[in-house]
Amino acid sequence: MVDLAFLLLTFFILTTTMYKPSTLQLTFPVPPEDDQPKELDKVNNALTLFLTKKDAIYYYKDAFKPGETQLTQTNFKDVEKLLIEMNKSTVERINELSKQLNEKKITEEVYDSLKNEAQKKKEALFVIIKPDVDAKFRNMIDIVDEMDISGIGKYAVQDTIKPEEQALLDVEKLKL
Repeated sequence: MVDLAFLLLTFFILTTTMYKPSTLQLTFPVPPEDDQPKELDKVNNALTLFLTKKDAIYYYKDAFKPGETQLTQTNFKDVEKLLIEMNKSTVERINELSKQLNEKKITEEVYDSLKNEAQKKKEALFVIIKPDVDAKFRNMIDIVDEMDISGIGKYAVQDTIKPEEQALLDVEKLKL
């Protein structure tokens, strides 16, 4: 029995391939030929949401400008209306596609493709979700669900809040 175990052990050692370390191949875009730095795109149709304690949501539209930006408060009952209103053109396009799907004018694959295309357009709403340290995990799940319900295809979750934003948020939270 011991001989058989050694035979099997020898067989498996000799037939297995050893792990060969590999590196990740990264491809970077070609830099522009001129020495001028490329101008970044202007923030277009962005919405930043802050999830805080007591299920409160604060938000501002477009880019953060210190001294100018004001936070507006909402809650989970009204956030869907807010998202749909700010993403009106995309929601209308998705509703139109849904109608065509229900009338069997397009297939489900075509619907999914056209819906994704509409959600990724430049004029579609882009939402940045920033949970505060006091936010509940359940609120994070709920807001991601709201993104899907509201037809938001472009959103990002950030776990850090800029100090300027945090100072403004702290002032608003004191009003609660």
